[in-house]
Amino acid sequence: MQYAVGLRCGDRSGHVVVDAEDALIAALKVKQQQPSAKITYVRRQNKRGDARHPDSRTV
Repeated sequence: MQYAVGLRCGDRSGHVVVDAEDALIAALKVKQQQPSAKITYVRRQNKRGDARHPDSRTV
């Protein structure tokens, strides 16, 4: 399953898509890659991959 993880580093924000079994593991994977980042959200990636129209089922 793919999860979109929102993060903030200093004054920059963005998101990363990772493969994980659940939301907590997705957040931990991103935190391991970028320890100084603050995780702002974790949600399942929608089928089309749009950032504009997120999946209504948030985690």
